[in-house]
Amino acid sequence: MDTDKPASASASASASASASASEDWTAAYRRDCPSRTVVEVLANKWVLYVLAALRRQDRPMRFSELRRLLDGITQKMLTQTLRALERDGLVHRTVYPTVPPRVEYGLTGLGVEAGRLTGAIGEWSVEHARQILAARRTFDDRAAEPSRPVGPRGGGQGGK
Repeated sequence: MDTDKPASASASASASASASASEDWTAAYRRDCPSRTVVEVLANKWVLYVLAALRRQDRPMRFSELRRLLDGITQKMLTQTLRALERDGLVHRTVYPTVPPRVEYGLTGLGVEAGRLTGAIGEWSVEHARQILAARRTFDDRAAEPSRPVGPRGGGQGGK
């Protein structure tokens, strides 16, 4: 422990550092926070699937392999997704000088880290999909019922 500073100064410095960390976290909610653009990219369902596919294959993949694997993605959407990931430094694109050109996509170090996060979301989704679907059915069934008035407020003792 630092004996040159009084305990109150040390506590004050600790509180200040804690407040600063708190302020840094709340800054993430601001409209102009750069992390919002990162979250926007990572929150895209196709980004989640592409990162997961590249991570699970553990090797670079060709565009056509990704397209076959990701059922339902269009060529245009896969192109846009790969470009966004390449722009953000999560995916690297390698073009081989062949005829026709061969292009492969692989994860960068940053992409591997993001892939761990998105992979955890995917695994959680698979594990809990039945519960989520059951909750949706329950909600939808309740919403379809006619509204019923709620009983009187105040517990029934004259309301005073």
